[in-house]
Amino acid sequence: MASSTIRSVFLSAYSHSAKENIIAILTGTFVVAQGVFFLQQAHLLTGGTTGLALLVSQFIDLSFGQLYFMMNTPFYLMAWFRMGRSFAITSVISGGLVSVITDNLHHVLTISHLEPLYCAMIGGILMGLGMLILFRHKTSLGGFNVLVLFLQEKFGWSAGKLQMGIDFTILVASFFLVSPLTLFYSVIGAFLLNLVLAMNHKPGRYAGGVKAQQAS
Repeated sequence: MASSTIRSVFLSAYSHSAKENIIAILTGTFVVAQGVFFLQQAHLLTGGTTGLALLVSQFIDLSFGQLYFMMNTPFYLMAWFRMGRSFAITSVISGGLVSVITDNLHHVLTISHLEPLYCAMIGGILMGLGMLILFRHKTSLGGFNVLVLFLQEKFGWSAGKLQMGIDFTILVASFFLVSPLTLFYSVIGAFLLNLVLAMNHKPGRYAGGVKAQQAS
């Protein structure tokens, strides 16, 4: 599907003002960063480029934020050519904000006691909520978000279910690099993240609601 067609699909739904989009990007990225921070502090993983960056950061001397942004770069290019310039630019901004906020949260937040199960649950839920905010305002964090949103707009497939499949594939592939317990908690977090998306981000549902309200 051409980027112009995808853009017209986006614009067919309710259009937020520039002010609303800015606030949503700041809010969504802040919430996602909190979720990533909880996973990071408990040395847990998740799916997508976030999980890959968390995993690789345990083995090389680069921060999560640096790795995350570098891994997302190819998907930002994909977004530029397939999803439109506006979507690509806001995705770069959103991904950059998550990188910066996550890398600097330790300056303002210290956790003295960690229960990995709780970190997995709160981390997954917060990331899902933050991503949902961004999706509703026609942007993403880059990475596999771009791919699943493109497939949703082109074929009507659920972004949440697609993301869940990719995430669990990445987690299964990390089986030989982390302990079984760490993997178990990480799967719980990834499941909750994708459950939030699968239940709340379905193509056409909210656009249809807006049209109905306008007609009444």
